[in-house]
Amino acid sequence: MEPLSIDGTWCHTPRIHADPRGSFLESYRAADLEESVGHRLDLAQVNCSVSRRGVLRGIHFADVPPGQAKYVTCVSGAVLDVVVDIRVGSPTFGRWESVLLDDESRRGLYVAEGLGHGFLTLSEQATVVYLCSRPFAPAREHGIHPLDPDLGIGWPAGVEPILSDKDAAAPTLKEALDAGLLPDHGACAAHYADLAASGRDRDPAARAPGRAAPSL
Repeated sequence: MEPLSIDGTWCHTPRIHADPRGSFLESYRAADLEESVGHRLDLAQVNCSVSRRGVLRGIHFADVPPGQAKYVTCVSGAVLDVVVDIRVGSPTFGRWESVLLDDESRRGLYVAEGLGHGFLTLSEQATVVYLCSRPFAPAREHGIHPLDPDLGIGWPAGVEPILSDKDAAAPTLKEALDAGLLPDHGACAAHYADLAASGRDRDPAARAPGRAAPSL
């Protein structure tokens, strides 16, 4: 698990074992994620999307608390996956970072609660699987327009974006900020701390002297 420049995001590049039969890899290890993030991912829902070339999904986020953390992999094809820091008061507020997820590197991306997430399909078709910490709750779900010029996400040239009606009507980052829709950085930090504390409460070994959970 390698931390990215935006706190709350980690990229996992698995070891792929290949032989004449094909290949094998561990695409997700709960212990590795917990060691990096400071708490486990409580799996509540698994989502799977199939998209044709040019489909742009996002930028999506949920109210915090409870928010919705995601562990995202592309099991077929290729997508440019993007994380945006939309936590008001964060030192990296408004910054975005991208990672190529595809069926060759088999990378996985962890996105903490309170961050914006989206992706653009680069291959003719791509299948993306998301492990989610919370089930979908429409009343708590929001979006930022992925083509907001002030946000300036560097989507690849030569791929015409295809947006849903909902994403095409999403507010800009400034509009969402003015409307009070964006998560607060302090509230997110408190939520991460609560998750770490609850994890230690569930694990007696974690309360042993001399052992401290990593901070986010």
